[in-house]
Amino acid sequence: MEFKDYYATLGLQSTATQDEIKRAYRKLARKFHPDVSKEADAEARFKELAEAYEALNDPERRAAYDEARARPQRAPMPDFGGGDHGFDPSEGMNHSDFFESLFGKSVRGASFQRRARATPQDHHARILIDLEDAYHGARRNISLRVPVVDAQGQVTLQARQLEVNIPKGVREGQHLRLAGQGLAGEPGGPAGDLYLEVGFKPHAHYRVDGRDLYLDLPIAPWEAALGATATVPTPGGPVQLTVPAGSSSGRKLRLKGRGLPGDPPGNLYAVVGITVPPADTPASTQAYEALARTFPHFNPRSVLKAG
Repeated sequence: MEFKDYYATLGLQSTATQDEIKRAYRKLARKFHPDVSKEADAEARFKELAEAYEALNDPERRAAYDEARARPQRAPMPDFGGGDHGFDPSEGMNHSDFFESLFGKSVRGASFQRRARATPQDHHARILIDLEDAYHGARRNISLRVPVVDAQGQVTLQARQLEVNIPKGVREGQHLRLAGQGLAGEPGGPAGDLYLEVGFKPHAHYRVDGRDLYLDLPIAPWEAALGATATVPTPGGPVQLTVPAGSSSGRKLRLKGRGLPGDPPGNLYAVVGITVPPADTPASTQAYEALARTFPHFNPRSVLKAG
């Protein structure tokens, strides 16, 4: 995907102030507005200008763009979302694939006018937590990067440390509100709120679906045929689980209430998978040969229809 140089689109250097960005956009927008311009490519140029302005006029988006622009591969991978936006004269404008890869598809039109800087601004970010923290509840220190506009109008990302209370039973996708921890409307003014969207780090054992947890449970062929008792890990500690005789791969064994806490709590499902030992010794090979002789008419593919 081609990297778009939004500064070049507006005829600016990357050191341009926010006021210079506004002036450049207004000048070029008047020149290429489709209703007044006689240029053959006026509509396309106007859309390019609007997209560049939308990316650079918002301090948060500009900080994300500058960070992606500075990467050797210029791979757009921001890790924070935008704030609250105001009036939108370009509502419904289609963005380029590059813009959407950087900022997502949920951004509304061009943010031609940010709400008054005297107004506190809410900030949104995403945090990844351990599943055990959601199960037990925890208090954790997190580091966020937030955009800051200096006296010259330059936008930089600054690290910020926060102590966050993770409530017991928090769900993936849930937002945690930290009152007064957002962006200030103006220096020394009140700050908005910080909203943290919760995501779970990949876990070695569990998959999460709402409050339910899924665990792959490997069993031996004789355990599947004869039944067995298996020790199964859960976030609350190991438990003994009965594997019924005749279990096949894919069977779900439920441990009620052993998922994430809630009202009601979720369940933990152990998904059976039969693990076959190798025939890597004379004795094991003979054992498999004896098994084949014991079940001469067994055909595991009998359910398949001829094509």
